[in-house]
Amino acid sequence: MAIKSTIYKAAVQVADIDHYYYADHQLVLARHPSETDERMMIRLLALAYQAHQLQTLCAGDGKLGFGAGLSDPDEPDVLLTDFTDQKRLWVEVGQPEEKPIGRACKLADKVVVYCYSHPAEVWWNGIKNKLSRYDNLDVWRVPSETAQALSQMAQRSMSLQATINEGVLSLSDDTHHFDIECVKLK
Repeated sequence: MAIKSTIYKAAVQVADIDHYYYADHQLVLARHPSETDERMMIRLLALAYQAHQLQTLCAGDGKLGFGAGLSDPDEPDVLLTDFTDQKRLWVEVGQPEEKPIGRACKLADKVVVYCYSHPAEVWWNGIKNKLSRYDNLDVWRVPSETAQALSQMAQRSMSLQATINEGVLSLSDDTHHFDIECVKLK
């Protein structure tokens, strides 16, 4: 008998000062049995960083949410579609291979990868030349220590505040506060 995904709910208040985007997002995350708290929280971080794209790419008329992620390797971790169902933003978390990234770059207007953990440097050094041809791709590195620490915030029901100012994401709940500055690799 297969183990089912665990459902997490997150109320995230995003205040993106850099992009003049302010909104509350009520989110449901289905955490695959093989997914860690760390990876799930990186998905939340990625959504908070990219939430402004709802306004920037879709003029507020779109749907931003989590894709199937680990449950379906052909789906993104975070997806933004406009009112015509066009994929405007495709976000991957981890260290995906070149082929799925290339496919995503063909399907979506913009693709963003958030890599994390210690093997991310090895992954990037092995794949950066292959990814240089994709103009609609951004790659960000989440510092390893921060990624690991974020797992402390994982709760079945979360209320989070995400403030982005000068590229730094301040993510907090009632007991934790983290300032996260991702490094742009591409």
